[in-house]
Amino acid sequence: MPQETVSTPPSLRPPLFGGISASALRVLAMVTMLLDHMWATVIPGNFWMTCVGRLAFPIFAFQIAEGFFHTANRRRYVKRLLVTALIAEIPFDLVQGSTVFYPFHQNTIFTLLLGLWAVCIIDAARADHTPHSWLQCSGKLLGIWLLSLIGMVDYGWKGVATVVVFYLFRNFRGARLCQLAAMVILHSLLMEGQVFPLFDGAYSLPVQSLAILALIPIWLYNGKRGFGGKAFQYAAYGFYPLHLIVLYLIFSLR
Repeated sequence: MPQETVSTPPSLRPPLFGGISASALRVLAMVTMLLDHMWATVIPGNFWMTCVGRLAFPIFAFQIAEGFFHTANRRRYVKRLLVTALIAEIPFDLVQGSTVFYPFHQNTIFTLLLGLWAVCIIDAARADHTPHSWLQCSGKLLGIWLLSLIGMVDYGWKGVATVVVFYLFRNFRGARLCQLAAMVILHSLLMEGQVFPLFDGAYSLPVQSLAILALIPIWLYNGKRGFGGKAFQYAAYGFYPLHLIVLYLIFSLR
């Protein structure tokens, strides 16, 4: 989930008030994710918590895309995500199905990992830029799409596509408009789930559409790494499985 290293994007306007660092974005994503998971386990009924929690995934997806550009070793970056996903799977299964093996829903890190893999594939095809490389790219992306469906990863193929969106629409005039349009399509029009009733039930708004608001802190990103260093980076990796274990223990011991 975290990035490896960051530098200031050269073609973006400086954000207001000095902007938000990668570390601050990471903390925001972790806090909003924690609120969402607390609502789903130990504090049910506080609907505002899952509404705020919609901001978490797009921020993590953005950081995966940024991490791709700034990491010193992409292979190691992929391996680190894979290890985190594997470690987190049992805590995730405990929360989802109260069992150590729940094959019907895989954790969010697998979604981010597939997104990073898709970005690596697209980037390699862009570097080679031959019909053969693009044909191979298409086949591999189809395989990732099938994996997201068969594996039943969190947010599905739309979550994988969110990472790709932040990779493709980056550092050019009109990039933010493209990001906004893609987020509306992926997280409002296509994403299923809970809805807000509007106008006495005549219309409804998907709760997941609140994920679009994550673009506000993302657009305030200043390209700086921020506080914490390596220790904070590894703590951020460990936060995902650890908070799931703690929430499951609290929920099961109530």
